[in-house]
Amino acid sequence: MPVIAARLKELGITLPKPPTPVASYVPFTISGNLVFISGQVPLADGALKYVGKLGVDFSVEMGQAAAQLCAINVLSVLRMACDGHLGRVVRCLRVGVFVNAAPDYTQHPEVGNGASDLIAAVFGDAGKHARAAIGVGSLPRGVAVEVDAIFEIK
Repeated sequence: MPVIAARLKELGITLPKPPTPVASYVPFTISGNLVFISGQVPLADGALKYVGKLGVDFSVEMGQAAAQLCAINVLSVLRMACDGHLGRVVRCLRVGVFVNAAPDYTQHPEVGNGASDLIAAVFGDAGKHARAAIGVGSLPRGVAVEVDAIFEIK
């Protein structure tokens, strides 16, 4: 079993079928050896999860769970971009975490750790990345978190 597949199994993660875009964009683009993954929302089993705002409807821990689910969907799209072979990933370069938050909310970095920690757990040192975690007034369909990412592949 390839290393990344073994790590996913060890972590109890089964990557779903990549979500279908809901507007005029593609799930990913590739330029040279870089893969740009479009923003992924907390979608599981065909349904949106974590609809609401951090600081109003959800705790930091729930926000982390939402970010982790987004990251799982990022990895699902990444696997598709790599023709089914996550072993092609050289490293994660950057992760963007968008947090649908109350105006006075300040724990965006902690919420973002849900996505960052998952990517690092899957890819080890190659999963350590630059990141932005920012608060926004709303997100598509009212979800609490959206995550995008850039990876280097071979």
